[in-house]
Amino acid sequence: MSLPDAQMMYDVVEATWPAAAVAECGPFLVRDGQGGGKRVSAATARGAFEEADIAKAEEAMRGLGQTPLFMIREGDDALDAALAARGYEVIDPVTMYAIPAQELAQERPPRTAAIETTGPMQIMREIWAAGGIGPARVEVMQRACKPKAGFVSRWQDKPAGASFIGMHEGIAMVHALEIIPFQRRMGVGRWLMQRAAFWTLDNGGHTLAVICTTANEAANGLYSSLGMTVVGQYHYRILSD
Repeated sequence: MSLPDAQMMYDVVEATWPAAAVAECGPFLVRDGQGGGKRVSAATARGAFEEADIAKAEEAMRGLGQTPLFMIREGDDALDAALAARGYEVIDPVTMYAIPAQELAQERPPRTAAIETTGPMQIMREIWAAGGIGPARVEVMQRACKPKAGFVSRWQDKPAGASFIGMHEGIAMVHALEIIPFQRRMGVGRWLMQRAAFWTLDNGGHTLAVICTTANEAANGLYSSLGMTVVGQYHYRILSD
């Protein structure tokens, strides 16, 4: 089975980690993120644009109380250059990974290492909050497409980590994978990803995907060690007022 291309991955991100609202603004889509982070707050281009269109999108984002922010996807070279000329800075380059779920679903992790939940438990909220994933991002999970699930990990009789997963068109994407610092390098992240692969197959999917900032060396190392393949990138351009 072929892995998803970059455009398919963008669609999966949109479905499994959605904005509170999306509005058309000329050739741009402007997202109301409600404080849920860059992925749900960045505007994206739908086609050819003019300078005046960028200004209108900026105005729309400011009207939402958001700093002008654009996601630059593969093929957005013209927009990237235009924003650079307007003083926008590159922020948070992102790498996208995917793997056939069957390849990762070879051995089930220890039972307590990845326990499926139907919603965010209080301990999961606490783990996420400690890692900078606050209530606004939990709200993103609440509005994500179905099927979806959460996973909480206990290791050495203590809370160890948490993650969220949603699926779109057979491609499941893991979000908000957070490991408590003293439980890192214990295999918890690997177990949560393996459990996610089994969940993908159990729910009729075929591919497991994940995205992370390129600067996150530990996460990129984990996904590479699992045999996941880089299938695309994107970055943001932000205007510092």
